[in-house]
Amino acid sequence: MKAIILAAGYATRLYPLTKNFPKPLLEVGGKTILDHQIEQIKAIADIDGVYVVTNHRFYGHFADWARTNRAVHTGGKIEVLNDGTTSNDDRLGAVGDIQFAIDARDIADDVLVLAADNILLFSLQKLVDTFNYNLVSHIAVRHNPDYDDRKRRGNVRLEKDNRVLQFIEKPDSPISEWSALPVYIYPASILPRFEEYIANGGNSDAPGHFLEWLHTCETVYAYNIDGGVLDIGNRESLAEARAFFQSKGG
Repeated sequence: MKAIILAAGYATRLYPLTKNFPKPLLEVGGKTILDHQIEQIKAIADIDGVYVVTNHRFYGHFADWARTNRAVHTGGKIEVLNDGTTSNDDRLGAVGDIQFAIDARDIADDVLVLAADNILLFSLQKLVDTFNYNLVSHIAVRHNPDYDDRKRRGNVRLEKDNRVLQFIEKPDSPISEWSALPVYIYPASILPRFEEYIANGGNSDAPGHFLEWLHTCETVYAYNIDGGVLDIGNRESLAEARAFFQSKGG
């Protein structure tokens, strides 16, 4: 299994803090946001390669981070990929960056996909174990009673066995109390679907748009997380994440 970490965004909602510095490398709880993910990934024996996809503007920051942390965090299996974009106007989008990584490193394995700006307070190992028991696409979900917040995320309707019946990205009218997280596992057999989706004019921005299409032609299951997630999208949520770790003594 390979891990693809999506870190090519420009984090405009955090300007000026992130105008010249990448959001995933901001400090939260004594380490970078990205380090929180890498610490979990390095403990998963199934994963033998990690690709952090960033843009040209911030490539140097991530390359420096990887050189500093490679031996400590990943035993040498991390690589930073430059998607060549320079601004919000020419970005490839999350789906485009997944395809970029697949092409750049000829990936033909199962793939764990993560957005780089979330701190996960649940076990990625358990998600991988669930996938290994049922080798189809899996998305992480959480119960979300906040109606307005559900409008800002992927919204999922589930069968009793957690099979995805319906997926809508940022719906005007949510269809359930289940929200999707930007954490996915795709079996190797699914990877050609990304190229198919993009070639047919699919929205390549948010990864949820791909799931909105994929679940109509492939079986997708949901994994109900056993913890929380700190979604760092603006200055307020960044402050909340830092306060969370301060309260924990971190």
